[in-house]
Amino acid sequence: MSETKIDLPAVTGRGLAGSAEVPVRPMEFNRWVAGLPKYFAADGDIVMSHVLAVLSSTFPEGEKFFVRSVAAVRDDITDPKLRLDIEGFIGQEEMHGREHQVLNDRLAQHGYPTRGIDSYVRGLYWVRERIQTKKVNLAFTAALEHYTATLAELLLTDEEARKAVGKPGARDILTWHALEESEHKAVAYDVYKAVGGGEFIRIFVMFLTDLLFIFETGIMGVISIAKDRDARRHPVKLLRSLARLPKSPFVSLRALRILAQYHRPGFHPNDRDTRQLIAEWREALFGRDGDLTEVLAV
Repeated sequence: MSETKIDLPAVTGRGLAGSAEVPVRPMEFNRWVAGLPKYFAADGDIVMSHVLAVLSSTFPEGEKFFVRSVAAVRDDITDPKLRLDIEGFIGQEEMHGREHQVLNDRLAQHGYPTRGIDSYVRGLYWVRERIQTKKVNLAFTAALEHYTATLAELLLTDEEARKAVGKPGARDILTWHALEESEHKAVAYDVYKAVGGGEFIRIFVMFLTDLLFIFETGIMGVISIAKDRDARRHPVKLLRSLARLPKSPFVSLRALRILAQYHRPGFHPNDRDTRQLIAEWREALFGRDGDLTEVLAV
């Protein structure tokens, strides 16, 4: 495993829990998403709105699975630094799940099938946790954390990606989420390694994750759009929106290259040095004049 350290400046904010690298920020986005329109992506993009809604729909139960997977082996971790980061990881992921539920409830009011997706994901993880070992659960968690870290890096480094998200309510939640995914991107991986997780299982599980993630989110996206009566009433707009999707930063060659790095033997999440990126976005979002300081619930 890489010995890369992430030495970041002290976290600015108001009495935050967790470690300096993985702080827990209590957030309340309720009023920020209250007026979110149905097609919130840039230029009212139908397909991108559905893609982002599907991703958000998977987060609450997905984050709970991540928390359970790491918490299940917490007592086996002896490194005090990693134990502290685990507490930060759990706190951040629980907060992500809670605030994405706030967003999902608003999207459900517009007719997005967020509740159906949530139920499916809950059932999926219920089955997995009854047939998989703790170590395999951790391997899936680490693999999916690489997906979220990749999406986070794209969002934080590409202005076009941030513009594509569209309206401030959704964009602010995803930007905050992206910062914290970058902060804790190595925690599940390090826990997996600390309990004896091997390279073969890690890479094999990532291949399975690639297949399942693309297949399942693709099917969810098709179902979401098919259920949308407003989209069906505007077939030309829908087709134009669909034609723009391959040009999105989220499905770019850069995204695929970053995801593929996880398959390399010996890969570690910190091989992608995002320390400066994290420092800049901490200041932009939670510094003295940060964009999201008023959303902190402390």
